[in-house]
Amino acid sequence: MVAIVVARSGRQLQRYNCGQRIVVGCIPYRLKAGMKVSSKNIEDALEVLVISSQRKGKGVLFPKGGWELDESIKDAALRETIEEAGVLGTVQSELGKWCFKSKANEAYREGHMFPLLVKEQLDLWPEKDIRQRFWVSASKAKELCQYAWMREALDVLVTRLESTPTKLEELTYSLKQSNL
Repeated sequence: MVAIVVARSGRQLQRYNCGQRIVVGCIPYRLKAGMKVSSKNIEDALEVLVISSQRKGKGVLFPKGGWELDESIKDAALRETIEEAGVLGTVQSELGKWCFKSKANEAYREGHMFPLLVKEQLDLWPEKDIRQRFWVSASKAKELCQYAWMREALDVLVTRLESTPTKLEELTYSLKQSNL
């Protein structure tokens, strides 16, 4: 599918909490095709989409960016995921909130992460020329991801999926519908 999406730029609409910039993002995920999923093997069946950092050689991460004043937190998380990773899907309930130090300028940030069940992968997206995207296992993502707080969010997602059988049924159904 070809979608025309223009990335937002500038920080004049960014949200802050006690001087900390608020960033939001998603862990885009899907289940491996053809794999029978149970709560015992969710980490093996789960694939997550990671993206390359804009700074060369600085590892991979999940898509995230600033939450702006004119959008809901879930809309911001989805927007950032489309801009940086080029995928669409269902943003689910928040995994948590983390306080972390930015690697770019040593400032503290407040980060919120959401799972995004991927329904569609775009061929063109705003940051296609500056980022690469990779589907990897959850365990591989934990090895590669440069941010501890994002690895913790992934642990929360895995635990949530393991403990919620209805989520597994929903995932299996969604996978069949989307053919990703």
